[in-house]
Amino acid sequence: MIRQALFAGLAAGMLAACTADARASDDDVGATTQATVETITPEALADRIAAGESIQLIDVRTPEEFAQGHLSGAINIPVDRFDPAALPDPQGTARVLYCRSDRRSGIAAGRLAEASGEDAVHLDGGILAWEEADLPVQRD
Repeated sequence: MIRQALFAGLAAGMLAACTADARASDDDVGATTQATVETITPEALADRIAAGESIQLIDVRTPEEFAQGHLSGAINIPVDRFDPAALPDPQGTARVLYCRSDRRSGIAAGRLAEASGEDAVHLDGGILAWEEADLPVQRD
C-alpha cells in the first residue's frame, strides 16, 4: 500500500513536470528568432552596387590594409575598434562588412547581429575574393 502511494506520488510529480515543460515550449514558439550572420558573394554585391542599391560598406581591416586598396565608398572601422553602437547611421541602407578573407568581418558581423537583433551581412571571401572576381578596388 505504501509502495503504491509512493509510486502514485512520483507519477503525479513527473506528469506535472512534463506539463510545465510543455507550456514553456509552447511559450517559446512565439519568441522572435535570433539574428543571423549571412554572407554575400562578390558578384552579388557588385550586382547590387551596379543596380544603384544604397549600401554602406564597412571595411574592418587595419588602416594600413585599407590604404592598400578597398571597395569604393567603404568606411574603415578596424575590427579591434568595432562597436556596433557607434556605427554611423545607415539611414535605411543595407550594410555589408568585409575584410581580407572574411574571418574578421564574420566576427564583426556577429557582434552587429547580436547588438542590433537584425541579420548582418559580410562579404564571402573578403577583398581577396573580390579581387579574384576581377572587381574594382580603389587604391589611395
